Amino acid sequence: MNDLARKAVNMALFQAAWFAAVLGAARGMFWLGPLSMVPVLAIHLALQEPRRGEVRLLLTAGLLGFIVDTTFVAGGVFTPLPHLFPQPFSPPWMICLWLNFAATLNVSMAWLRDRYLLAAAFGAIGGPLAYYGGAGLGATEALPTLSGLLLLALGWGVMTPLLVRLAKVFVGGK
Repeated sequence: MNDLARKAVNMALFQAAWFAAVLGAARGMFWLGPLSMVPVLAIHLALQEPRRGEVRLLLTAGLLGFIVDTTFVAGGVFTPLPHLFPQPFSPPWMICLWLNFAATLNVSMAWLRDRYLLAAAFGAIGGPLAYYGGAGLGATEALPTLSGLLLLALGWGVMTPLLVRLAKVFVGGK
């Protein structure tokens, strides 16, 4: 598969999994996000080398995402709909969104590599927009407040360049 096709597949899978997780949560089907990630990550890993580095990236992003979102929920930045884990713990479908994002970093989002200020700006804008969009689709109890959006911007402004750096480190700097 050529590079352009691989990037297109990666972005299409990202979008499909994002909507499956968010709309699933909004409609009480909290299992849909995690279930959708199985084929998405299987396809991603089948197309990606080195796989070991990608797996490390995915696991690290999932753990960091769990910590960051749990902190946001505990701080009242946003409140996901009731789910498997007791609040303030981040729900599995949201952890899947972090895995989903990480799966783009060496493929369709590889243009961010070594552009850490751009990655910070991208995260500071895109992160809050994604949370706001998910809230607008009904996956949280309410839309984030202005202060909540600013905290999300700060968090994603830090996390995106960190994940971009980890994506490079874990795949051997390719």
